[in-house]
Amino acid sequence: MARITAGVGCSHVPAIGVAMDTGITDQPYWKPVFDGFVKSREWMKENQPDVIFLVYNDHCTAFDASCIPTFALGCAAEFAPADEGWGPRPVPVVKGHQKLASHIAQSVILDEFDLTIMNEMEVDHGLTVPLSVMFGETGVDDAWPCPVIPLAVNVVQYPAPTGNRCYNLGKAIRRAIDSYPEDLNVMIFGTGGMSHQLQAERAGLINAEWDRRFLDMMANDPEAARRIEHVEYLRETGSEGIEMVMWLVMRGALDEKVTEVHRHYHVPASNTAVGHIILENHS
Repeated sequence: MARITAGVGCSHVPAIGVAMDTGITDQPYWKPVFDGFVKSREWMKENQPDVIFLVYNDHCTAFDASCIPTFALGCAAEFAPADEGWGPRPVPVVKGHQKLASHIAQSVILDEFDLTIMNEMEVDHGLTVPLSVMFGETGVDDAWPCPVIPLAVNVVQYPAPTGNRCYNLGKAIRRAIDSYPEDLNVMIFGTGGMSHQLQAERAGLINAEWDRRFLDMMANDPEAARRIEHVEYLRETGSEGIEMVMWLVMRGALDEKVTEVHRHYHVPASNTAVGHIILENHS
């Protein structure tokens, strides 16, 4: 049977991708950011997944104001890197896992969660940056080490789903993967955040104390994390801090008790706090 062996929480700051693509990761500004992922890349090599289920948000590339689904599951054979205004990132096309994605769609929808099924979709930095920091530099003619199933979550236009809804969706995804008959090692990524605001009077807001407490909750108290209300995310972590609800999908798909393998937190990268955690299931 398929099984979820680990979860990864990771910021998806677009400038991180730019730093990697332009070869400036060793510059003094960026080196502390990437030093925190050295252990992560070693761990990925030692625990190579067969499939990654990656939760991210689209940044007005696959979707625009005319159509913004709350949860959109990528069921295509492949997902090309999107042109976000300066050309697509020079990274490989993301290969999907259509059989597992279709199984998850059926299981989760019959579990009474409404999903939008995407049979064609481009993916932006929200998905490719976490892959890059976990796997390292890859050229456009290379291949990612494993297939990826994307789940795009709306955290762009109000109302975003609650953390509790995301947590329960993670549990439904866990049930779906557990019921898939093929023997697969699946990892789930929850991406976005941490605290940041990109506009208006509070632009540049970073709340390191709150961010670190959230990382603690991911490791040890997901029940508290699922109860965080929208207004707290917005007040304490800025308008874009709401992206952290996507980490709850990842956390809901894991065991209640997990082992924390690695944690990394750094301020700033661009105008954002970078947060990262690796959690292993016991079962």
